[in-house]
Amino acid sequence: MDQLSQNLPGIIFLLVIVGICAFTAIRVGVRFLIRRLAGLVFVLWGVSFITFVLGYFAPGNAVLVNCNGHCPRAQVASLMHFYGLDQGFWQQYWHFLSNAVRLDFGYSYIDRTVRVNDILSRYVPVSAQLGISGVVLAVLVGVPLGLYAAVKANTAFDTVAQTASLVLFALPSFVLIPFYWLIMINLHNAGLPSLAVTGWDSWDAMVGPILIFGAGAFAFFVRITRASMLEVLRQDYVRTARAKGLQERVVIWKHAFRNALINVLTAVGPALGFAVGGVFIIELLFNIPGIGVYSLTAIENRDYPVVQATVLLIAVFIALANLLTDVAYGIADPRIKTQ
Repeated sequence: MDQLSQNLPGIIFLLVIVGICAFTAIRVGVRFLIRRLAGLVFVLWGVSFITFVLGYFAPGNAVLVNCNGHCPRAQVASLMHFYGLDQGFWQQYWHFLSNAVRLDFGYSYIDRTVRVNDILSRYVPVSAQLGISGVVLAVLVGVPLGLYAAVKANTAFDTVAQTASLVLFALPSFVLIPFYWLIMINLHNAGLPSLAVTGWDSWDAMVGPILIFGAGAFAFFVRITRASMLEVLRQDYVRTARAKGLQERVVIWKHAFRNALINVLTAVGPALGFAVGGVFIIELLFNIPGIGVYSLTAIENRDYPVVQATVLLIAVFIALANLLTDVAYGIADPRIKTQ
């Protein structure tokens, strides 16, 4: 039972991948799936090799650094053997790669009793919850606003939407966060309802980070949806649909938006992929226990197994997000032939 609970995250991850592959094969064909999986394996292998090389040739010895130079020689030799650092380059890489395939990233250099998988299972869900929630919120709000701004082009609503999205897109999160803090602190001092400005242990502490992370993505989706819709609305088939007397609602949703959705899907895939590792600034400033902040600490302490596992995890998320994006192309527009 204990072994099952330890391997549960890996089992769930594999089941998710199998489900995605099965759906992809049904929707767009086995040939397409095989080609994409082959490309995905090659990309992940390249990422694993580059990540391992950077850790292998990094200056200094992680074991000596974490011992602060006070470990006896016998203890240093024991630690080097425990982590496999006394082997050759190719032996170390094969050991790292074979374990990574089994979703086993070994032990932390900081504490030999702590497994990297335990660190990931503790910190990754927090970052995933923050990042994915922000992207989903940005899509749900930004895409309809961008669509409506395109339909109402050159009106007051369009001007306000473009101006607001441009401001939010130009302001980075480390600029928005102090303004958020200032507003919440003033509301609290005035005895008015306010939200927490730090942590991740309550719903009111989650609202601010999600809104701020989603603000930049929201602005991007507003602008890309508006631009895509304007381009589609100028096409001849849209004018033909209107000339046939179809309702404007039917023209917008059935003919225009479905074709404009292709560009939006192209942006959603990478956004979801980067959602896990792209929130480290927000995690740092809001004191959120996510994998982004922990990875910065791991880099500083030369805890390379944690860094390597984090990089591979982000690469897997991005690869799967791109695969899902290709599948979504076929759902949004059946004319796209993946064969």
